[in-house]
Amino acid sequence: MTEEDFHHLCRRQKIIVQEMPLRVSGFYYCVLGKHYIAIDSKLKRHKKLFVMFHEFAHYLMHAPNTNETANFHGIGKKTRMEAEADAFALCALIPKTWIQNRTTQELIEDEGFLPKIVGERREIYEMYKV
Repeated sequence: MTEEDFHHLCRRQKIIVQEMPLRVSGFYYCVLGKHYIAIDSKLKRHKKLFVMFHEFAHYLMHAPNTNETANFHGIGKKTRMEAEADAFALCALIPKTWIQNRTTQELIEDEGFLPKIVGERREIYEMYKV
């Protein structure tokens, strides 16, 4: 999926996206019933997309509530919710068909993904076939 896809999904869900210089990669939060995703404007393309979809996953999968709350990407130990958000983001970035039909080297060289990202995406495919 692309950055345009992310913004389209957020508009449909009425999530306000804010890009600004941050000390963290990004975070999702909810205040007075309004949902927000903040993204560090200094991130490079693939990292930015990963963080965008990671934070969107928190909105989708982790019971958005209307109380004041925030989830910060990359802060603290990796919980089950963080692992789920990472898996969602990896699947959004690298389609199943790419994993099935392209080599790791092709994804690194042609698409510019880091080897770690491709490796983690392949693990998800091997475990869950998604």
